[in-house]
Parts: sequence; structure tokens; C-alpha cells
Amino acid sequence: MNDPAAERAAFEVTDEFMRAFNARDMKAHFATFHFPHVRIAGGRVRVFATRAELEAHPEQYGTREIEPGWAHSRWDAREVIHAGSDKVHLAVQFTRCGADGRALNTYRAVYVITRQEGRWGIQARSSFAP
Repeated sequence: MNDPAAERAAFEVTDEFMRAFNARDMKAHFATFHFPHVRIAGGRVRVFATRAELEAHPEQYGTREIEPGWAHSRWDAREVIHAGSDKVHLAVQFTRCGADGRALNTYRAVYVITRQEGRWGIQARSSFAP
């Protein structure tokens, strides 16, 4: 399946996801999600039921330093695995960097991007990051 408009939307929402995360703007970051939102990482499966609940209790998402020395993250690669009119699977690779730009760690993941009520958002992520 190939849907160029859906693919563009998946790249746009993941660009905003990363921009907001790097800006430490968690409200904008959570706005890139669809709920329930699922994150599989660090040997755990976490399900965030609603945006309001997550915004009220951001510690559920994690308030610790991402990694020692972390300053920002960047996309290294994003490849469409499947794309339909309402869902896109992305294979991604991202790097967490220090303030000097050097790579701290690089991780691979799969993101599921869905369109609900006309809006694209990240529904689920499965990564090898802690």
C-alpha cells in the first residue's frame, strides 16, 4: 500500500513530536499523540489513557533526565513500512545527543501513526530505548 498524503502526515507529526520534545514543551509533545497511547520500551509496556490525564500527571511519562548529558535528540532515519489512508507504520532511528552535538546513544523503533477524526497522531511506539 502506498499513500503519499498519509506518509507526509506521518513525517509532519513526528517532526513536531521531536521539535516539542527537544523544546521540553510537553503539552505540545503530548498533542502529537492519539490516546490511548502505547509505549513499549525499557522492558515495559505503558498505556497512557488520555491526554488530560497525562498532562495532569506528566511524571507518568517520565521526568528524569533522558540520559546523562542529554541535550536534544534527532532523527537519523524514518522509513515508511506501510501506509494506508488512516494509518502509517514507520521504522525510525533516532540519536540522543549531548550539548556539544556528540551522539550519546542511537536507537531503533517502530511508530504507528493514525488518523482519527481528521487529525494525525502517534498512537504507539516500540523502541529499544530505556
